[in-house]
Amino acid sequence: MATSKGNGGWAYLESRKNLTGSSCGLAGVVLTFTGVSGPYWPVVVAGLYGAGALIAPPERTAPPDFPDPSAQLDEVRGDFGRLRAYLAGVELPPAAGERLGELTGLLEALLEPGWVAEVLAADPDGVHTVSRAVRQDVPEAVDAYVRARWWTRMTPGQQPPERHLERQLALLHEEAERLTAELRETEARRQESHTRYLEDRSG
Repeated sequence: MATSKGNGGWAYLESRKNLTGSSCGLAGVVLTFTGVSGPYWPVVVAGLYGAGALIAPPERTAPPDFPDPSAQLDEVRGDFGRLRAYLAGVELPPAAGERLGELTGLLEALLEPGWVAEVLAADPDGVHTVSRAVRQDVPEAVDAYVRARWWTRMTPGQQPPERHLERQLALLHEEAERLTAELRETEARRQESHTRYLEDRSG
């Protein structure tokens, strides 16, 4: 408890309120030596200190240091590598395997370090879409297929689970294609904006 109070005391000594109040109080001391304050100098010094402490800006708590989008993409790349290792050990029917290959190829292209990833990093929604696909949607779709396939083998005659998997992978591929198109539009608008800038500058 004593340490806590001691730390609090030191914190106040270093605070903006104390520093500003001390500066104003020092001005009161100067006034005292010049004879302006007269016999009421203690009141003047204390009053100036209090006024300085009141007008000082409040202490600001630093906001949390969240990773920037580029750092988030680095984490997603690592997770994507683990996802690829997981998928390599799963046996899928040819049609589903082909769809999965198309999807993972597109995700890999978006995550490849370089200017494409820089464009993606500038789009928080895009980063979320890719992260969700890598960390949740794709592994969930494949794992659900593996589980359902086991039950289908135990109870033949049910709807083939690969149909659901193929549909899920198709939807995820469409989502990734939409994201790619949006990023392409962002670059197109950037190019058009630069053209207009050059036209305006040339008169």
